[in-house]
Amino acid sequence: MNALLLAASALLGALAFFEPCTIATHTLFTVRAHGQGRTGCCRSLLAVWIARSILAVGLLTLLVWATEPPAWRPYVPSLILSVMATLYLASRFTYIPVPHLAFHRLLPGGGRLPQAIQIGLTLPACTIPLFAVVVGLAVTVDSLRFAAAAGLLFAGFFTLPMAFAALKGIHAEGRELLNRAAKGSPFLTAALLYGFALYLLIPAFDLGVDALSAALQKASLLGIALAFLTGFVFSFNPVAFASIPVVLAYVTKAHEEKRALALGSAFIAGMIFTHVALGVAAALGGEWVKTIMGRQWGLFLGPLLIVLGLLWPGWLNLRLPWISLRGRKVAGVWGAFLLGIPFSVAVCPFCTPALMVTLAAAAAIGSVPFGFALLLAFALGRSIPIALGAWGMGWLESLKMLSRHQKAFEVAAGITLILTGLYLLNEYFFIIQY
Repeated sequence: MNALLLAASALLGALAFFEPCTIATHTLFTVRAHGQGRTGCCRSLLAVWIARSILAVGLLTLLVWATEPPAWRPYVPSLILSVMATLYLASRFTYIPVPHLAFHRLLPGGGRLPQAIQIGLTLPACTIPLFAVVVGLAVTVDSLRFAAAAGLLFAGFFTLPMAFAALKGIHAEGRELLNRAAKGSPFLTAALLYGFALYLLIPAFDLGVDALSAALQKASLLGIALAFLTGFVFSFNPVAFASIPVVLAYVTKAHEEKRALALGSAFIAGMIFTHVALGVAAALGGEWVKTIMGRQWGLFLGPLLIVLGLLWPGWLNLRLPWISLRGRKVAGVWGAFLLGIPFSVAVCPFCTPALMVTLAAAAAIGSVPFGFALLLAFALGRSIPIALGAWGMGWLESLKMLSRHQKAFEVAAGITLILTGLYLLNEYFFIIQY
């Protein structure tokens, strides 16, 4: 929990700068600081950092000292974080009247303090939930030393983007980056909060294969929820991550955010379609569906991915009378969708036992709606890291300032495809034991 507190403080502090209600005022301040020369700029940034550190450390240590460690009920923290995430999403489309916490106004003559100190002693409205998460972790840890360290990390990483922008200046590419960051940060914040809420739910459930099998003896909403959590948990293992470079390899050829999201969504749609089709088939009495999830997929997918990896950066061009494949052509939506189908069952031996249990439950209960919902929930859980990766890569690819590194993206994508193909071949032949 101590490491989680420190990591969350650094991550949320850095994210706080890019929130919509923060980035405008802080960017304007950095532009003014840049015009003061290096000495004046450093003095202004130091004042912001010191004031912000005093505020963050003071609030965290005071709250830890004044409150007892809360005895959280199993679902309360996850519920709170989910509500926060939903509000972040809602704030992207409608105005939510949350005031800034301007602590400098509590001081005598606070309105006459330098702007740097006023900024440092203010928690913007969209930053308050982020700081509240740090507060919740700090009072749970119940350590004044770690509370002070968390405050310093939050303040330091909150100020770090300001320091970089003020010292280097903000040019056209930097303005583009900041503008896109302000538009996308609420979605990223919401995704992080939802993910953390799911992470906190995991200890409340036994997500082993045996426990999942016992919970799926009859159709229930609890079984569907467990299937979703199981898919989410099993998606975070080294083998399951083999599918992520593949969809990102598609995404790196998109060159624009909407196209990248479309390709990533198509790959996920292929995964979801396959899971749902298997669930419905099992519910209709198709015991055979459990036999198609063997390692034989490696014989088909391995060579295919190696060839795609050579095509991607242009290392290989195939010119055939009836088809012309060029490495520089962008893969289509249907290609991403079709590739998601075999990857649903081929590259995750850690996921396969849980998938077998869900299919067996769908077959035993014999309810088509339940089989549909059960496998849909499992597939959605597995899709979360792929969706986040596609969104993040699509956002990066859409930045003009990174276009000069496009070749490096293509080479990296090709290498990941080749390595994934070699891994699948090894899963069949067991050339390398591990």
